[in-house]
Amino acid sequence: MLVIKSIPAFRDNYIWLIQNNDNRCAVVDPGEAKPVLDYIQQHGLQLETILITHHHTDHTGGVTELQRHYPKLNIVGPENDPVAALTHSVSEGKQFELFSETFHVIDLPGHTLGHVGYVGGGKLFCGDVLFSAGCGRIFEGSPEQMYESIQKIAALPDETEIYPAHEYTSSNITFALAAEPDNEALLIYRDKVNRLRTEDKPTLPTTLKQEKEVNPFLRTHEPSIARSVANRTTDTSSIEIFTALRRWKDDF
Repeated sequence: MLVIKSIPAFRDNYIWLIQNNDNRCAVVDPGEAKPVLDYIQQHGLQLETILITHHHTDHTGGVTELQRHYPKLNIVGPENDPVAALTHSVSEGKQFELFSETFHVIDLPGHTLGHVGYVGGGKLFCGDVLFSAGCGRIFEGSPEQMYESIQKIAALPDETEIYPAHEYTSSNITFALAAEPDNEALLIYRDKVNRLRTEDKPTLPTTLKQEKEVNPFLRTHEPSIARSVANRTTDTSSIEIFTALRRWKDDF
């Protein structure tokens, strides 16, 4: 069974460390090297693989230094995103073995054009596409692409554990409550998140089931979300509601 640990980086990034039972490990989106090197040295681990979801520096900035310490690293990343130093370029439909677990690659464009996610062992590493109670900004893609990427995630099993790359949950909940103030599940989740953050504990991972109850970007089919953007769009299709919601969040 894979064990997942969070390594904090910068102000609010998480570098996810994937460990098997014989002290080999992989990391996802190492924006900086030092916290990774410190963690694996403290715990006697051997770094073998890096998984990259997209090209932004806060997800790739530590790769060169880690490669210097571990020259035989496997570096897996999106073939349609400009990520340097990859040893294996992947896109949707590809799969690979990681510590006896099969991981599938899914294309998740929107935040960047070539963004990918990794699904394996009941877990999704989704970079900056889906956050708890929110979703990523659209920098390179279109609202339609981001919407379709989030729908692709929504089609995974509800018990899927979701591992985003940022601790944005508290601020996302503030917006989610503006969009859906009477969502009882969201109010309960807010209290849980507040307790965790008061104790300086991460709010992640989350689950797809949880997100379907609290995340407005996964709830564009709900009448309450449609009402919240009624003054921002006259189109009641889910894609237009999503677009209006994302634009509102951009200015929130």
